[in-house]
Amino acid sequence: MRPDLMEILRCPVCRGALTLSVRTQDREEIVDGTLTCAKCHVDYPIEDGIPDLLPPDERN
Repeated sequence: MRPDLMEILRCPVCRGALTLSVRTQDREEIVDGTLTCAKCHVDYPIEDGIPDLLPPDERN
């Protein structure tokens, strides 16, 4: 995931702003990390560079 996407990404549950925690980064690409909504306290994982923005009740 490119960090500049943070400008447009919003929480799919409440439309709140997301904060980014990076675990692994390869140059300008975030490989692993977490997007967190400060408003509704939901975490969205980033795995292999892909953010999983499905609401928690719709995830496997």
